Amino acid sequence: MLGLPQDVRACLFDMDGVLTQTATVHEAAWKRVFDDFLQATQPWQRLFSREDYHRYVDGKPRADGVRDFLASRGIRLPEGGPEDPPSATTVQGLARRKDELFLRQLQDHGVAAYPDAASYLEAVRDAGLLVAVVTASVHGAEVLASSGLSRLIDVRVDGIIAARDGLRGKPSPDTFLAAARALGVAPTHGAVFEDALAGVLAGRAGGFGYVVGVDRVGQAAELRAQGADVVIANLEQLLQGSP
Repeated sequence: MLGLPQDVRACLFDMDGVLTQTATVHEAAWKRVFDDFLQATQPWQRLFSREDYHRYVDGKPRADGVRDFLASRGIRLPEGGPEDPPSATTVQGLARRKDELFLRQLQDHGVAAYPDAASYLEAVRDAGLLVAVVTASVHGAEVLASSGLSRLIDVRVDGIIAARDGLRGKPSPDTFLAAARALGVAPTHGAVFEDALAGVLAGRAGGFGYVVGVDRVGQAAELRAQGADVVIANLEQLLQGSP
């Protein structure tokens, strides 16, 4: 009924773009930050694109996304520190500016869950499987609470927990493996659900038994190329048995 191998005991979900309709908010915030930076410092560069977002930023900790995107354009900035203001032209300053923009949207408008995600989580819980959310966001608790999904989650590993425990961000498997340990489930008995290329790589690198690519933006081929066992447009397809 869940469209998963029979030996799966736990489902580990990315949050933004898989469960909650926040990926577009993240992308818009990143575009504003990088476009403003490029126009102010290197106006000959092309502006930040959707392809840039999915290739260099999506699913990663904020500072990693800043470094990887800037490196793709041959740009290096001082690292700075956590005390840097959003106006600072440093890696940490740009990351903080993005967080400020995202938080403003979250506070003003809240976050909605994808209807298919809510239905699928209910079905997973009804089947007796464990559920974890694994996200690079430091606002995992707030987003899940705003979306109404918190009651369906057993374990959350987010950016705050990753920083506390020294876990590397995706595409490293660290955060997924930490969630599996917290659930008491071997990775081979876990299914990872990801919309980000970095997240699919993390699920594969962690030795998880099944990796589901959730393609809400038209990158099915790329998700398969990174190692997804199956690619679906929405989670409802798994309930209908037609991935």
